[in-house]
Amino acid sequence: MQNINKFTEVYIFVPSITIRRKLPYMESRVKEIDYLKCIFITLMIIFHLVYIGDKYPYAKQIVYTFHMSAFLIISGYLANNRKDARSFLRKFLWIFIPYACMEAAYTVMSHFLPVRESVDAITPTVLLDKIFLHPMGPYWYLHTLILCSLIYYITFRYVRLSVVSRLVVTGVCLFALSHWGGLMNFSNALYFLIGMTVSQSGLRFTQVFRATTFAIVPFVILCCFPANLDRGTLAGVAITWLSISLLLAAYGYLPVQAKRLSFFIGRNRWSYSFSHPFSPFCPRRFCPCSPSTLRGCCSLSLPPPSLLAAAWVWRGLWTRCTFPDSSSGRGLYCAETVHVFAHKGKFHHKLLFVLKNLHQRAV
Repeated sequence: MQNINKFTEVYIFVPSITIRRKLPYMESRVKEIDYLKCIFITLMIIFHLVYIGDKYPYAKQIVYTFHMSAFLIISGYLANNRKDARSFLRKFLWIFIPYACMEAAYTVMSHFLPVRESVDAITPTVLLDKIFLHPMGPYWYLHTLILCSLIYYITFRYVRLSVVSRLVVTGVCLFALSHWGGLMNFSNALYFLIGMTVSQSGLRFTQVFRATTFAIVPFVILCCFPANLDRGTLAGVAITWLSISLLLAAYGYLPVQAKRLSFFIGRNRWSYSFSHPFSPFCPRRFCPCSPSTLRGCCSLSLPPPSLLAAAWVWRGLWTRCTFPDSSSGRGLYCAETVHVFAHKGKFHHKLLFVLKNLHQRAV
């Protein structure tokens, strides 16, 4: 382990922090899924711009048919029901806490500032309703994710039936929460259920959603009819399926640097998801742009160090709270994100210099 540039497993122990770099072939993540998450989060940010949405309304309608649907399929596929109850609740506690804070802040700001979704009065009842029952803004996805994951976990951990029967029970529970409880849209829950089904089948994601350029033909045909642009219909499901297959086909033609960037954004999508809705709340007197245009500019034109800092802070906060290291009580941090984004730059060499010094001191 003399050369940190080689693909070796490196642990550097210092009194306050543990840094780990994993072997590429030991990477448990599916890179195609990180790539898809990057594409979908980018589409979400772009088409939240009022300028782009108003100028290309039909393109916006097409994107809105598949981008969040695909996110929910991926979430259902990656949902883990093998954890013990304590680990599961701990994981989703640290999703719920930032969700509740951001949703409450978004609701309060929507009362005072001129945005499309306005709130007439801020009361404890309104805040509780927005956090637990009817979220506003882009945070409905996290609300749906928490509810679907909870139902999935309970059904597959504590219901003693066959896999098919448990999938049916899960679907009935999600329908009940959607139809009678009004807690979420059943079409959104249905996509999570599709991801669950793919996961329980034992097949790899890329085996079900096969990369093929031929998907562009039915995709274009379906998108030519406005009636198909509804993710709650069978045509919407087909469009979502075809979009994933088409994007996976494009993945093979990307250059290495583009793939690395997509992996980084896909792995750290939470920092973009949580932060980008708040940029329209910046004082408008400092910028003549519309709030949504300002938000898009902030999201898309941040320099790499700022994006890196935001993602690294969120990743560090997540790992510190979720995966504490038993020896030091500190979080387990990964330097691979820095290596990917700052490759071949001055910051890259400086980082390697720091890591080598830490390694030498530890040895």
